[in-house]
Amino acid sequence: MAPPAVRSVLPVVLLGCGGVGRQLLRHIVSCRPLHANQGVAIRVVGVADSSSLLVAEDLHSNGLDDALLSDLCTAKSTGSPLSALLARGQCQLFSNSEARRKVLDTASVLGKTTGLVLVDCSATYDTVSMLKDAVDCGCCVVLANKKPLTCAYKDFEKLVSNFRRIRFESTVGAGLPVIASVTRIIASGDPVSRIVGSLSGTLGYVMSELEDGKRFSEVVKTAKSLGYTEPDPRDDLSGMDVARKALILARLLGQRISMEDINVESLYPSELGPDAMSTKEFLESGLAQLDKSIEERVKSASLKGNVLRYVCKIESTGCQVGIQEVPKNSALGRLRGSDNVVKPKEPTSVSRVEIYSRCYENAPLVIQGAGAGNDTTAAGVLADIVDLQDLFLKTA
Repeated sequence: MAPPAVRSVLPVVLLGCGGVGRQLLRHIVSCRPLHANQGVAIRVVGVADSSSLLVAEDLHSNGLDDALLSDLCTAKSTGSPLSALLARGQCQLFSNSEARRKVLDTASVLGKTTGLVLVDCSATYDTVSMLKDAVDCGCCVVLANKKPLTCAYKDFEKLVSNFRRIRFESTVGAGLPVIASVTRIIASGDPVSRIVGSLSGTLGYVMSELEDGKRFSEVVKTAKSLGYTEPDPRDDLSGMDVARKALILARLLGQRISMEDINVESLYPSELGPDAMSTKEFLESGLAQLDKSIEERVKSASLKGNVLRYVCKIESTGCQVGIQEVPKNSALGRLRGSDNVVKPKEPTSVSRVEIYSRCYENAPLVIQGAGAGNDTTAAGVLADIVDLQDLFLKTA
């Protein structure tokens, strides 16, 4: 049986060719048959890294073909520049400031005709102005990058000004439906009073692995090798990644707050911070300096029948992020690095979010599952892109 006619074509420009960005491109290619059966076509018309943009020569009719996208993923995973793909033809390369102008030109042209989805899988604040300009051009925005939603409140307001055209599920729970659940509860007129949980699958994994007597430095390095951490693990260990997620949720609840309003506990001192040493130095020598103090906290908690969890609390009175001792048999205490009864060969980072409201006061809405990893996050981004399909319906 022939697949149904294509009813929605979604042109996409991807910002960021790191682990999540590359995995997203692989998902788009591998899901072609599935999306074709749904009448959906995703056309990747441009891909940008930190210094350049590779864009299809014909923005309106053809995107970058799947073979080129696969080669792009291979090239970037080995550290090659996007320029290495120019010999393939049917594409153009723009560098530095030219790249930004070309993204905006593309947004302007497609935003007023076919429409465009600008997908941010980077890990930088540098995309904020570009995203705001794209919104002005009528483009849709999908974010895995938390930073644009956690800078100045006026920028957050601008990006979410047309809520139908933005998706950012993967900024908080990778592929978990946290944002969707909160917005549905709010839309029903049921005020959310409190959100509690382990918002970092990465730190959830780290905390639970420490119970097995493993060294903190060993666990963090393993988490990085599995793709659970940010490129610089200190983004996770500082608590700032969790704080950004908390800020996004708090702003979603209507709180006009900034990062400075959140009480955050870092797992490393300032002398081991980015201003004092490089990521390489931190991994090679800095991490081990933390082993003893973390081990003492684990043992102290264990003597009281408790375990350590990195917990976030969002209430009307404010947000708190940091390590807490919780009873080992509590819901958060039972949250392990794997959500399987039998540990798999490859550990899974697990997040748990509890949402309290008038209807869910005594029995909160609980969302739990894999909360980190390139594959899970990229799948969440792809789902967000597809969720915009009704805004891209083809006219007869």
